[in-house]
Amino acid sequence: MSSADFDFDRLRGWLGERIPGAEGPMQWRRVGAGQSNPTFLVEFEQRSLVLRKQPAGELLPSAHAIDREYRVLKALAGSAVPVPAALCWCDDRTVIGTPFYVMDKLEGRVMSGHQLREVPAGERAAYWHAMAGTLAALHAVDWEAVGLADYGRPGNFFSRQIARWSRQWAASRTREDRHIDRLVDWLPANIPDHDTTAIAHGDFRLGNLMFHPTEPVVIGVLDWELSTLGHPLADAAYSAMAWHTVPAAFDGLRGVDLVSASLPTQASYLAAYRDAGGCSEPVTAFHLAFSLFRFAVILEGVAARAKAGNAAASDAAVVGAQSAAFAEAAAALI
Repeated sequence: MSSADFDFDRLRGWLGERIPGAEGPMQWRRVGAGQSNPTFLVEFEQRSLVLRKQPAGELLPSAHAIDREYRVLKALAGSAVPVPAALCWCDDRTVIGTPFYVMDKLEGRVMSGHQLREVPAGERAAYWHAMAGTLAALHAVDWEAVGLADYGRPGNFFSRQIARWSRQWAASRTREDRHIDRLVDWLPANIPDHDTTAIAHGDFRLGNLMFHPTEPVVIGVLDWELSTLGHPLADAAYSAMAWHTVPAAFDGLRGVDLVSASLPTQASYLAAYRDAGGCSEPVTAFHLAFSLFRFAVILEGVAARAKAGNAAASDAAVVGAQSAAFAEAAAALI
């Protein structure tokens, strides 16, 4: 989004009426490389804020639910799950063209890739284990007690999600993919019997965490657009997808010498999740295949938005093209 896309004075006035310190000259710039809800740093002399908004243009049904992000951040405030402070919500499209919310800016680091090249080798496993512990803390939250009893439908999560993402594939597909077609048939026929409900982030991965400036401590879980009430093993498997894709696909770890890179195995990462109080049931090939399938469909949606000309980022076509790699990895597991 450029400065020509909205009235700076209107946004500055709207923020100034609601947030202490949001006064005087305002600076605005896009941050992050996400393909979904665009994120911007909004700075005043006395306050730094982060604004998240819907993308412009026609959206798929239920996609880009920016209001849900705001709601779950408010619900988790004060819990064991570190989240930015959500400050205000706006559904008045005359301000910047789409609904948006504003939160406090955190001071920390978002890692550039799964191999954690910017971290000393001896600390890399600690960062992954901090991620596992944070996911376990999320799944331990009493979702009814924090006011999220109606945030989703408890039970039958995988059957509903497989149907949803199969519909999304049909609505957004830009190509043929025999692997996804196979998964659409295989997944509903192989859902495990174990069923439980937790707050599911929906996009829990290293790139959606902010770490302490110098320590392996998660200070913020970001990008809650896909959160819902769901099965905790969907999150756990999704967070472990890197071990099933090659480095060319979002810095995957398949084929990487984990020992020489001082990185944990998938087994040790998932053990850390269970030991921290996460779901005690094992992550199976089904859970991993489902997560890879789901991400493949998400990437296909990115490709579709790029083709339609309303992508959230300039590299959307390149990113969306990686859908096939995740579909292939999912099919390999079944």
